[in-house]
Amino acid sequence: MTPLDILYAEDDPWLALSVTEMLEEEGWRVNVYEDGRTALEKIEDSRSYDLLLLDNYLPGVSGLELVRRARSLKHRRDTPIIIISASEVGREALLAGADLFLKKPENICAIVEHILRLTRRA
Repeated sequence: MTPLDILYAEDDPWLALSVTEMLEEEGWRVNVYEDGRTALEKIEDSRSYDLLLLDNYLPGVSGLELVRRARSLKHRRDTPIIIISASEVGREALLAGADLFLKKPENICAIVEHILRLTRRA
């Protein structure tokens, strides 16, 4: 099975490193972007990603807006998207088109199992 290719947008350096290490231990490729504008550029380009993992509060463009923009693109309509946030934006995330909302920090430990389920690799 080919490794997953994940776009991860997170502005907290410690959390980005921690989550990236957890995902890379699974053999997955993780492309980390620390601001919403750069993440949006990558989402809009033609590169294939197996999953988008987005913090909600990012400099430039929020995670919720990234979800909306991704879902408006033909090549991203079916890409699984997870929004992670310390704030209560779960309902808004799902309405924007995210497949899953995870609360920081408590749900981060289960992120691998959620990714496996969303990408049908469990």
